[in-house]
Amino acid sequence: MESLAGLGYGGLFVASFLAATLLPLSSEVVLGLLLMQGLDPVTLVLVASLGNLLGALLNYAVGRGGAVFLRRWVEPDAERNHRAMALYKRYGTISLLFAWVPIIGDPLTVVAGILKVDLRLFLLLVGTGKLARYAAIGWAFCR
Repeated sequence: MESLAGLGYGGLFVASFLAATLLPLSSEVVLGLLLMQGLDPVTLVLVASLGNLLGALLNYAVGRGGAVFLRRWVEPDAERNHRAMALYKRYGTISLLFAWVPIIGDPLTVVAGILKVDLRLFLLLVGTGKLARYAAIGWAFCR
């Protein structure tokens, strides 16, 4: 992750995009390193949020129309998918505000695609949750 931090804003975008997919990555380290280097915290939060939202959108697209591709190339984690579906069934669409939560957040965005959640609502809820998360991290580092 340090090598991505060396790429500045672009590295953060890549890290946050990949972290939102089903790959087991984290962008918080890159964000923290860049905050410690003195880069603009508002820009960092916006870049991380956008990258993470676009990664979640990829998950949504996979769920919406590419589930066959996903099953063919990636072994689905049944436990993670079960947890995400249970959360979605319990709280409904509003659960997408928690798409940033480790372990269940990424499968939750795939489930939203499978269930054909309205794209505008998906973007609003997921984007709000992810922006709030990165803003909280940025605020904690800048205190």
